[in-house]
Amino acid sequence: MPAFRYVVCDVFTDTPLTGNQLAVFTDARELPEEKLQPLARELNYSETVFVYPATADGAHALIRIFTPGVEVPFAGHPTLGSAFVLAGPLQLGEIRLETGSGVIPVRLEREGARIVFGRMEQPVPVVAAYGDEAGLLAALGVERSELPVEVYDNGLQHVFVVLGSEEEVAGLRPDLGRLADVPEVLGVNCIAGSGTRWKTRMFIPSGGTAEDPATGSAAGPLALHLARHGRIAFGDEIEITQGVEIQRPSKLYARVDGSADRIERVEVGGSAVVVARGEFRL
Repeated sequence: MPAFRYVVCDVFTDTPLTGNQLAVFTDARELPEEKLQPLARELNYSETVFVYPATADGAHALIRIFTPGVEVPFAGHPTLGSAFVLAGPLQLGEIRLETGSGVIPVRLEREGARIVFGRMEQPVPVVAAYGDEAGLLAALGVERSELPVEVYDNGLQHVFVVLGSEEEVAGLRPDLGRLADVPEVLGVNCIAGSGTRWKTRMFIPSGGTAEDPATGSAAGPLALHLARHGRIAFGDEIEITQGVEIQRPSKLYARVDGSADRIERVEVGGSAVVVARGEFRL
């Protein structure tokens, strides 16, 4: 039986067994299409990546990203984790990964040969009001959001609810059944903080994950949401803490350059560490 090798890394952390888990199948050319979703479901991480030769000019590799339930065009921690896995042996200072939302450049920082940090330029999200704010707040068990409840779409859709304190975010007990019934795969992000330090929890039961340890696709929109509504300045880099309540603490860094009228750049950074290698025989 053919063997299909994969690498497991923990993303948005430099400490093994924390952060967000990711499996990367480094050469998926011979994997049957009908096996991709079952493999993602078998591993049951929030995302699994399958790597192929690039088709876009200037890209080093094409990555396909699967949650346990669906394929998605873009996600943050799979892109960053794949950059660490693929760029390590190539000794690249920047790797360009082709996704369903375009080619994502990831700039890499090293200590000697070891990659220690990466910064990815994300797609600029489209912003819209969320249509059922009352129902969403009821499912979360909260009365109000301190900022408008809006949806940001950069390949994944994320809605943001701003609460009054980090303790309120930590104490959330959402009705996951009601959240799973939203009409599209939607990440529900509950945040609190001030200045450049913020805490978030992200629930996405409609995508097959009750709570995500670290959500790179939401970190850029989170910074944009705060900048658009005057909680931070454009150009400020924020530090985001996530995953504490599910024993997978993570650190993400995000910055948005430009203005509310002209967004120039959305950048998200973090670390990752390889923790395991294995193979499936199918």
